[in-house]
Amino acid sequence: MSIQSSQRNEQAAALSIEDLSFSYSGRKALDKVSFSVKSSECTILLGPNGAGKSTLFSLITRLYDSHHGNIQLCGFDVKKETRNALTRLGVVFQQTTLDLDLTVMQNLRYHTALQGMSRKLAKQRIQQELERMCMYERRSEKVRQLNGGHRRRVEIARALLHKPALLLLDEPTTGLDVPSRQSIVEHVHQLVADQGLAVLWATHLIDEIYPQDQLIIMHKGQVRVKGSVDEVLKITSSASINEAFRRLTQGENV
Repeated sequence: MSIQSSQRNEQAAALSIEDLSFSYSGRKALDKVSFSVKSSECTILLGPNGAGKSTLFSLITRLYDSHHGNIQLCGFDVKKETRNALTRLGVVFQQTTLDLDLTVMQNLRYHTALQGMSRKLAKQRIQQELERMCMYERRSEKVRQLNGGHRRRVEIARALLHKPALLLLDEPTTGLDVPSRQSIVEHVHQLVADQGLAVLWATHLIDEIYPQDQLIIMHKGQVRVKGSVDEVLKITSSASINEAFRRLTQGENV
């Protein structure tokens, strides 16, 4: 990497989105979406089903393409500099992508091989992340034997193996019991505080938001409001995030 590219990487936001629009068969799913996510920042992307959250994630990860707007990861354009951009990204999708018939260790080793890691480094990273998620003792179990919460822990560990700058979480706690949800929410926020990780977390569950989080509320493909929790409450003249969300997504003016 050149000195210029290195400096750009250090100075840029982990994620920058400008005027992003996308349509399915003439129906606009995203309409001029703009926001950024910085290091050491957990940004909650809140919206009802159909708000455009999953479409946005598909564009960031290049599962979909877009001809309108710009997406940059650590200063790298995801369309023009795809490899440099995506190496800085870790993702946990809503639907599990683990191989159920492989062990935890086999799933993670496969990922490190795709990332081009040496066996020594891969072993170190896998142990580190599994221990962080309290899953190292279960490394030899097949994923099929794990419950939903433990599978999610493995997926988060896998997403962090290559030390990404940005972690995308697409409703990762859907279908989990309350203790499992709380454990994952607490762990991710701790990663932000301890490691300076940038997180973009798509959800429709308001109780997953911490007071120090940044917040983006989307509705019908548009960003209705963005800012800190306190800023969003002030902008919407609301006493709670639940009230602000209801006003912005059920037709009340703010």
